[in-house]
Amino acid sequence: MVLLMWLMIFRPQQKRAKELDTMLKALRAGDKIVTSSGIVGVVLSLKDKTISIRSNDTKLEILKSAVAEVTERGGDSSPS
Repeated sequence: MVLLMWLMIFRPQQKRAKELDTMLKALRAGDKIVTSSGIVGVVLSLKDKTISIRSNDTKLEILKSAVAEVTERGGDSSPS
C-alpha cells in the first residue's frame, strides 16, 4: 500500500519539482515567461530570489517561484 501511494503521489510530485528547478536555473534575460497568476512578460534581469520582467509598459519584480512556464527562449527568435 505504501509503495503504491509513493508511486502514485510522491514520485510525480518530485519529478515536477525537479523539472521546475531545472527550468528556473535555465532562465536568461530575454526569455518570455508566464507567471502562475497569468502575467505574461519578458525577463529583464535575474537576482538570487527575484526576477525583473517587462509586461507591456510595466516593469515588475516577481519571485522566481512565481514562474509557471517559459514560452519562448530569448535566443530562439528568428531575425525579421
